[in-house]
Amino acid sequence: MTFPTHVRLVEVGPRDGLQNEPEAIDTGTKLALIDRLGAAGLTHIEAASFVSPKWVPQMADHREVMHGLRRHEGVTYSALTPNLKGLEAALECGVDEVAVFGAASEAFSRKNINCSVAESLERFAPVLERAREANVRVRGYVSCVLGCPYEGEIAPARVAEVARALHEMGCYEVSLGDTIGTGTPLKAKRMLEAVARDVPMERLGAHFHDTYGQALANLYAVLEEGIAVIDSSVAGLGGCPYAKGASGNVASEDVVYLLDGLGIAHGVDLEKLAAAGSWITRAIGRPNRSKAGVALSSR
Repeated sequence: MTFPTHVRLVEVGPRDGLQNEPEAIDTGTKLALIDRLGAAGLTHIEAASFVSPKWVPQMADHREVMHGLRRHEGVTYSALTPNLKGLEAALECGVDEVAVFGAASEAFSRKNINCSVAESLERFAPVLERAREANVRVRGYVSCVLGCPYEGEIAPARVAEVARALHEMGCYEVSLGDTIGTGTPLKAKRMLEAVARDVPMERLGAHFHDTYGQALANLYAVLEEGIAVIDSSVAGLGGCPYAKGASGNVASEDVVYLLDGLGIAHGVDLEKLAAAGSWITRAIGRPNRSKAGVALSSR
């Protein structure tokens, strides 16, 4: 058992959480949420998604969000950029860091980004090259690492193959996503063991959804293996529009509460984070899925 001494939280709520809402959230609300998250001590916030408004209309205001940020010192504000057009737009907005996303499932890749896994990796090559020219770091995502809504079980070797390709392409970090939240601790460990043979542990992150209530257990399992980067969404917001029935990401408040209990440093103020979760769920009329957040708010 080798728990890390410090964990970096990557807050994906403003992007992954709000893009799955059935109705657009106004720009002012997004900016207020991002500001509250920065004030709570989160140092890495994925603020926008530079995807086509045709496919994700909730993210149509990505430029306004990036230009309207009240930047907190020491906070990295990143954005999702699936192609070169998205990257160029993000660079124009002064983005600190960008992310590309692939999948370990052929079927999911075709449903999500309308191409094969191999084709998706080919598309990322010019994005990585242009980002290097602009001196902007690129983070990679791998979806469906513990199961796919179309293919079912995913072999750890397939996850490792995609993660290795992203790493070799130049992604400084690769986030491993249980997109539909069907993973269990032993599966998470076996998947991570396979990936870590090809990509250094310090270059990997965990991105677990909580559909079956296993996200925290799965995080505990990979923390034992040395994972020190965790993606999460305030109040457990989010989900995947291409994975019916999948719930939101693991709640940031619950992750912080777990880390506190393990004595792992993270730099986040839980009280402020919980307040942000309560505020955004009231603002958008959605239930707060964070157990710790609800408990703290009811005291």
